[in-house]
Amino acid sequence: MSQHEQQIIRQLQALVGTASVSSTDPSWDQGNRGVVELLAGWLGDLGFATEITDVSEDGRKANLIATLGAGPGGLVLAGHTDTVPFDEGRWHSDPLALTERDQRLYGLGSTDMKGFFPLAIAAARAFVDTPLKQPLIILATADEESSMNGARALAAAGQPRGRAAIIGEPTSLVPVRLHKGIMMESIQVTGSAGHSSNPALGVNAIDVMHGVLSELMLFRQELAQRYSNSAFEVAFPTLNLGCIHGGDSPNRICGGCELHFDLRLTPAAAAAGVRQDLEQRLQRIAARSGAGIALRPLVEPVPPFEQAADSELVRLAEKLTGHSARAVGFATEAPFLQALGMETIVMGPGSIDRAHQPDEYLELDQIQPCIDLLQQCIARYCL
Repeated sequence: MSQHEQQIIRQLQALVGTASVSSTDPSWDQGNRGVVELLAGWLGDLGFATEITDVSEDGRKANLIATLGAGPGGLVLAGHTDTVPFDEGRWHSDPLALTERDQRLYGLGSTDMKGFFPLAIAAARAFVDTPLKQPLIILATADEESSMNGARALAAAGQPRGRAAIIGEPTSLVPVRLHKGIMMESIQVTGSAGHSSNPALGVNAIDVMHGVLSELMLFRQELAQRYSNSAFEVAFPTLNLGCIHGGDSPNRICGGCELHFDLRLTPAAAAAGVRQDLEQRLQRIAARSGAGIALRPLVEPVPPFEQAADSELVRLAEKLTGHSARAVGFATEAPFLQALGMETIVMGPGSIDRAHQPDEYLELDQIQPCIDLLQQCIARYCL
């Protein structure tokens, strides 16, 4: 193994070994500050100007903007520094210690997506002594796996403003120009409790939720009929019933029931006011049943993303990779960077099929092709 490859692996070891779980569950949620400071140190040593900005009030969560060169335009190489929670008992090695076997690098975040950063740094290293006409920016964000508050903070601040942005999520180095949006929602039904011997003594929230579930099934079918998009592998919007809980005893009329679900929307569905439609349906059920029904977001929604097929960045990525740009069902930070005025694609090493899984890994044979691809993109936008 070359010294160059050894350095990449050492950096990924350090990143994987610095825990940065992001979760809506407070018992799991951690900060990403340690990862951001590692990246800032390495990039600062290469001559990048580094700026760390707090995302949370306590400073545990932060974004990093590292810039080589100056001026408007240029290229942004972006990624998130957080990981999902993990079940250590289902791993065959320590998830927080990078392990090499079978030509793969195993570790939490190795492919989603800490592995992108050492490769972006390696690609940038070739340009540190070259005067750049437009800047190269490496962006590292917080909380992509939960609230996307890192990307939201950047969009609110209006930075960075490059000419183009590549988000290094795992796509096996195939460009992605289109993905669904995501809404995570709660429906809370409030009935009134009473003795189970007489249903008239209360309003059973589980009974009402049965009507809500029936309406959601109908709603799901209508979404599929109206807003399908053949560019996606799963062509239609999806509605997943994630968890449900309610009641406290078999001999009491249930006074409350709550359902959590997610909607993954095609661009056409998101533009059609789907949430307002659902709200109206739920209120009709509430009026008929006498129960209270509240629809509330569990997290702020992520918009769908679409970069024009004929845009310069998409054409370049297709030419360099030999792959047509495609659509994916998972959400990314792309719509937030695109909102800053940059042409944006998602393209990075590793497979999304390994993300959020025990024994997550990055293939060694993705390393050099990724570096070569990024260097060609840097040359196009920065020289």
